[in-house]
Amino acid sequence: MQLIDQLNDSIRSLAGFWPELALVFAIGIVILADLVLMPRSKVRQFSPKPELMEGSFSQLTNARNRSVVYALSLMAVVVAGVLLAVQWSQPRGFLFSSALLLDNQAVFYKMVVTLAAFFAILHAWLLPPRNGFPLDWLPILLAMLLGLYLMTMAVNLLTVYLSIELVSISSYLLTALSTDRKASEGGLKYLLFGAVSSAIMLYGMSLLYGLTGTLSLAESAEPLTSNDSFVIYIAGFLTLAGILFKLSLVPFHVWTPDAYEAAPTPVVAFFSVGPKAAALLVLMRILTALPANFQIPLAAIALASITLGNLSALWQTDAKRLLAYSSIAHAGFLLVGIVSFNETGFEASTFYVATYVFINMAAFLLIDLLAHQHDGRLSLQDFSGLGFTQPFLAFALTAVMIALTGLPPTVGFTAKLLVFSSLLEAYQSNGNPWLPALFGFGLLNAVISLFYYLRIPFLLYFRPTLTDQPVVKALSRPQFVLAAVLALPVVLLFFKPDWLLRWIERL
Repeated sequence: MQLIDQLNDSIRSLAGFWPELALVFAIGIVILADLVLMPRSKVRQFSPKPELMEGSFSQLTNARNRSVVYALSLMAVVVAGVLLAVQWSQPRGFLFSSALLLDNQAVFYKMVVTLAAFFAILHAWLLPPRNGFPLDWLPILLAMLLGLYLMTMAVNLLTVYLSIELVSISSYLLTALSTDRKASEGGLKYLLFGAVSSAIMLYGMSLLYGLTGTLSLAESAEPLTSNDSFVIYIAGFLTLAGILFKLSLVPFHVWTPDAYEAAPTPVVAFFSVGPKAAALLVLMRILTALPANFQIPLAAIALASITLGNLSALWQTDAKRLLAYSSIAHAGFLLVGIVSFNETGFEASTFYVATYVFINMAAFLLIDLLAHQHDGRLSLQDFSGLGFTQPFLAFALTAVMIALTGLPPTVGFTAKLLVFSSLLEAYQSNGNPWLPALFGFGLLNAVISLFYYLRIPFLLYFRPTLTDQPVVKALSRPQFVLAAVLALPVVLLFFKPDWLLRWIERL
């Protein structure tokens, strides 16, 4: 009878699992399309130069087939997004014997990562990555998106671990999928650090299970209250290792610069926002379930991440490595809202990560578009003088750099204002001396970040054009539209933050 009840529960749970099922089906379709369409057609023509006709026909066929695979992948993401929009008005509750939880937070965060995947695929379609990056990355990206969906709903230690592993394995493959040596090195470093953090996290989960006798986060709080707080701290920190790794927080940040430099720019853009959004929600759920107070150690981690990320970014000469260290610093700012341990702080972090999607995806796209002026070179010096040859890209990138710094009139200012306001509110309620220290040093680091964020606009407008400056390549209309769609919310949400905040307050 119990087996029949479990089967009926699984069947009922499928009603809240349609976006995930759509992605599973889409992964198979995209793989089949890649296998069927991408082999080169061999055409025999009676011509004085058959090899030229065959080569041109083959290139035309491959370009058309490549567009079909991209269109299928993009359609899969759009379908998943539509199903999520429908899911917003459907009943909430536990799925699959309380292994997953479908609530407003899960649906919102799934929409955030879906938006990031949509822009990443469009980015790669309009600016194909170099170094022989195969189309195999598209089904891997969809599998990673599926893992992120599961992360946002995971309320069981086993599903948390399995979903993080699905995301991690997909990330390793995407990093090392290119044919150059740098990609292999970056993927190997990513894999080694990921394996260590996963092992630490699994050990912490085993300790929590031994202390509580349950894998459910909802049922673990009460049994833990009878245990020594030091034991809970140890088990909790070990469990959080995998989450800190996904957020690129100190001390699990070492993989970030090499992986960001090795992977193609569209993939890196997705890395910088997708896993962070899902990991942020998992972090909220775990910290809410644990009875111990992790405010002081998390404040130290946030401060260390902000400081190390900003100071390391000062010395970077490569744009992707600069944004890699920037993402470490921004992960620390994301954690500032969590450190507040109040509803205002959680809402501020949610607003931060939702707007960070537009800011960071725009940053990587604009830098990639400017890099195509130099055959893909991403050295900062190569941007010298491009402010006058590419005025739209330079202006949009300047606005994005101001947003990353956290200055008005951009939404980056609003996001930082909200997380630091929640920190002051938490200090007024509990008087923890670490909170004003985090507040002061966080603002100091925002000043430090001015020196490397504004270096790019300085090079664009106040440095002469390089002597080997190539011929200016005009933007295609789709590239222009995509850049505008990503850059416009960076300014618009500064003037209308309530469009997003009202939505977040209903979570």
